[in-house]
Amino acid sequence: MTDRRRVAAIGLLAALVCASACSQELADAAASTTQDEQPSASADLAPAKNASLGAAPAVQERPRGVAGELEQSRTTAIVRAAQRVAPAVVSISVIRTQRVPARTRYERLFMPPLQRSAGFGSGVIVRSDGIVLTNDHVITGADQIRVTLPGGRDFDATVIGSDPVSDIAVLRIVGENLPSAPIGTVEGLMIGEWALAIGNPLGNYASDTKPTVTAGVISAAGRNIVPSSEDASFYFGMIQTDASINPGNSGGPLVNAAGEVIGINASIISRSGGSEGLGFAIPIDRAMRIADDLVRTGEVIRAWVGIEVEPLDADQWGRTHGVRISRVVDGSPGGVAGLEPGDRLLTANGRTLTGPLDFEGVLLDLRAGDRLTLNVEGQNRPVSLETISYPSVTAERVTVLRDIQLISVTPQIQAERDLVSESGALVTAISDRLSEQLGLRENDVILQINRMRVRTADETAQAFEAVRGTGRVAIIFEHDGGRYVREFYWRR
Repeated sequence: MTDRRRVAAIGLLAALVCASACSQELADAAASTTQDEQPSASADLAPAKNASLGAAPAVQERPRGVAGELEQSRTTAIVRAAQRVAPAVVSISVIRTQRVPARTRYERLFMPPLQRSAGFGSGVIVRSDGIVLTNDHVITGADQIRVTLPGGRDFDATVIGSDPVSDIAVLRIVGENLPSAPIGTVEGLMIGEWALAIGNPLGNYASDTKPTVTAGVISAAGRNIVPSSEDASFYFGMIQTDASINPGNSGGPLVNAAGEVIGINASIISRSGGSEGLGFAIPIDRAMRIADDLVRTGEVIRAWVGIEVEPLDADQWGRTHGVRISRVVDGSPGGVAGLEPGDRLLTANGRTLTGPLDFEGVLLDLRAGDRLTLNVEGQNRPVSLETISYPSVTAERVTVLRDIQLISVTPQIQAERDLVSESGALVTAISDRLSEQLGLRENDVILQINRMRVRTADETAQAFEAVRGTGRVAIIFEHDGGRYVREFYWRR
């Protein structure tokens, strides 16, 4: 081997030895690094000595600023309004004794003619001395009335008075430290503003007496409600809301976002029997005025002007504008003001009149001494007159079947007489005395006496018997296609 070849071989051998040594160092270093970084499999799979499979994760505390903002956002105006009124909302339980007619021979032999039944509703304390507002239909015919506060305190209630026309009743409870709800007004009520219905829709079925709260908006104002299959009563100038009002809510308050009572829940329109977004409340201004009359005098002092109105003929679209005066009592405020039968009234106290119910609703909100301003078609200036107290008419010991002859409305009679009502009691004859006192005439149809809807002549006779000598009586009847309300006093 030449010297040149020997030198090249020695260089190549040295390079191979160096490369082998470097590779071993790199492998050892990599193995060492991998062993250091690789987590222990036994440590990863073995459970901790004190670990629990059901342990909940620790709740992290919210940052103080975030917690405050969240709490503030949860406490909305609706929450504050409910907190302000709910303590004064009560549950009302009633016991009634009713005469139940026997339907079979077995019932005549074994069923008692008088049976006890229970009912429930809601109410609201409006004065700290124990004055409670509710609906007349909640307590009508009750032998016992029990009022329960949200905290569970029970009280026996006494009836101060009630008004079947407006469906308002006033109760009194006696106790200490009674809460009362702030009272608002319907003046300035805005369509679309928030509204809360508070009450006790579950009645005795709930395990506690705390009221429930539902929220919605004011859907409309000044609504007139005519009898239906769900409610056989007239209501005038009602507040409409889509806040859920269910059976048992009757008598509870309708509340605005400021936490003020603006109405007393009274009626719903529903095909299912539950809330369908069509609830109605009595304006609180009217309810408080009636309550004040009942507390002070024991009766409602209604305004009277001595005129009766009837609907006008509808246009081609079925709409009417205004009402026509059908009768003016001599010497009455209306007569003194120069109003005459045939005059057409367009507005009353600024309210547009589309039918007789609008006019009745305006009168319902007036007291004796209040002024009534009428816009009469064809006159350049409004007619203003001062209302007086409703004349006290006494109809003592009226025997219905002697002074008034009635027949039940049937489909045949409805067609023959061109009646609007499909049921009721048709007046076929009436004495002059009662005609003047009650405002009824032949061919009128009696539809309701106080809160009792009547569908036949027999039911009407029974209703007259039930209200005999009870004081103020309201009759709702059809006359010439329109519906009217007439009140009179029936003393013993």
